[in-house]
Amino acid sequence: MRTVDSNIVVVANRLPVRWVDDDWETSPGGLVRALVPILQDRDGAWVGWGGVADEKMEPFVHNGISQVPVTLSAQEVDDFYFGFCNGTLWPLYHDAVVAPDFHRHWWRAYQTVNRRYADAVADVLDAQGIAWVQDYQLQLTPGYIREVAPEAKIGFYLHIPFPPVELFSRLPWRTEILRGLAAADVVAFQTRRSAENFVRCVRRFLGGTPQGQGMIDVEGRLVRVQRAPIGIDVDEFRNLASKPEIQARAATLRQAMGNPDKLMLGVDRLDYTKGIDVRLKAVDTLLAWSKEHADRYEFVQVAVPTRESVPAYQELRERVEGMVGRINGEYARPGWSPVHYLHRSLPLEDLVAYYVAADVMLVTPLRDGMNLVAKEYVACRTRNDGVLVLSEFAGAAENMRAALLVNPHDVDQVATTLRHAVEMSPEEIESRMRALNRTVKREDVYRWARTCLEALGA
Repeated sequence: MRTVDSNIVVVANRLPVRWVDDDWETSPGGLVRALVPILQDRDGAWVGWGGVADEKMEPFVHNGISQVPVTLSAQEVDDFYFGFCNGTLWPLYHDAVVAPDFHRHWWRAYQTVNRRYADAVADVLDAQGIAWVQDYQLQLTPGYIREVAPEAKIGFYLHIPFPPVELFSRLPWRTEILRGLAAADVVAFQTRRSAENFVRCVRRFLGGTPQGQGMIDVEGRLVRVQRAPIGIDVDEFRNLASKPEIQARAATLRQAMGNPDKLMLGVDRLDYTKGIDVRLKAVDTLLAWSKEHADRYEFVQVAVPTRESVPAYQELRERVEGMVGRINGEYARPGWSPVHYLHRSLPLEDLVAYYVAADVMLVTPLRDGMNLVAKEYVACRTRNDGVLVLSEFAGAAENMRAALLVNPHDVDQVATTLRHAVEMSPEEIESRMRALNRTVKREDVYRWARTCLEALGA
């Protein structure tokens, strides 16, 4: 039954709210903050899962936005989310760092859930409104929306990498996925490489014909292919980093670790795509090269728990924690340990304090759509100090060329770059960080949202 008409509907795996202390509150994050005022201004709606399996919720209004919950059963969470999304698509789209699994019952769940999202959109979208679909969990949804709302303007944004044709061709349901995406009017990606990969796949498997200026003809429909790198709320991070209490917290962190000459930092979800184990090898190598003065350096790795029921993630945690123990066992002395490992999420204020405290930030994923941690660190360097070591396989590397770019698979290169980072002159540090700050400020999350929605005529 139709509940409310909206001329713009955001469609994402999760709602932008969470249930806390018997009430709904807006979830943290730049994406939500960027879109909330737009949806408020346009009487918009947000379609997504409420986060609890088997719980049916009626639509409600929060913070001036219509919230449209989608119900998922416990079995669908297993087969759709943990199965097809994170057992098939996630590894496949991240260079098959871990071998993807292809199970037909996962695929059937993916189809069913995507259609349910599309039906929820149809209940709230104006006949000629705009539906903006987010990310890899919902790649069939544009096609299903097109079936029930043929005049709607549909956009799709992929937050993770889109793989090259050689990898995408492994997917048994590749043509169905591509047709689902190509039903959108605009398909947008983090990087130029992902956009080019998509076009090549459409040409090969659907016979698409490029029409110039980012357009491709797909089975008689013109689809715009857009590069739109996502950003962060720069002012939020800069304002937090400038607060006296955050500066004091950062100083306390350094003091608690013995005021090392150089404090290195990694912040990641504990995911096999992030290259945490390879990064630890590079830190180990740097310490081996610097045995006479190794106690000048300390490395903090924040590893945020994720998908802990998945065997590949359990194995990664065991491997990472074993490496931390071995490195500390070899190099630690009374009062000093080279590696500090935090297996937990941090409140935003604490995270910013770590960014402020760290002299060197290591962002070395094996493959990443963008990696906003790199941008957050830069935004927090309000004095234009600090060094960013960045994987060339992170989407952020496409524009953040003033970082020290590395191939994370090359342990010796990463270690050599780390040595350069800790020995870099103040003049070079400032020059590089000024350039990085200009890039991050120019491409903030609000520009990203405007760019994407303007392409849809919003």
